[in-house]
Amino acid sequence: MAPESVVEKLGGGLRALVANEDMKALDGAAEVLRSLGHEVVARAISVAGVADAIAEERPDVALVKLHGDDDHALGLIEELIEVGDCAVVALLDSGDADFVARAAKRGVTAYAHPVDRGSVRSALEIAVRRFAELSELSSAVEELEDAIGRRATIERAKGILMERHDISDRDAFEMLRGQARSSNRRVFDVAREVS
Repeated sequence: MAPESVVEKLGGGLRALVANEDMKALDGAAEVLRSLGHEVVARAISVAGVADAIAEERPDVALVKLHGDDDHALGLIEELIEVGDCAVVALLDSGDADFVARAAKRGVTAYAHPVDRGSVRSALEIAVRRFAELSELSSAVEELEDAIGRRATIERAKGILMERHDISDRDAFEMLRGQARSSNRRVFDVAREVS
């Protein structure tokens, strides 16, 4: 689902995966999310099972409940960031600045402390919006990288044509453009064949 449409579901309707190694620890967090109008899938899972849970459940947001084993929670966060295409929120019953810092290094988008309606609602708002912004930025970076790559291919082809035909930069580009027009293709496609 596109990040923009996920933002629209903040008032209710997000598909939320709540993960931890202990199912009982998930009950309270799942209830808070349900009370906010979100569809909840609570999973007691190992780090190795995260990819399967993400593929099966396709959540809009993933929440990791900290319950006793910091390393397991951090492993879940890291794996969710790597395989999931969604915001990741840490849920903490008690303040733990060290855990928050380590979770932030692994890519957690937000955290809620305590795990109550207000904190969870705020964390979801921040996480989902931040994830949407990061997704847009990532798409823009990919488009720019693609444009730079196309430009480099065209410049390389122009250089080859300039050397082969002892012509100017402008004439080399006109040669590429003329070939592209006559064959009803893009200049980039013609340039790729030349270089």
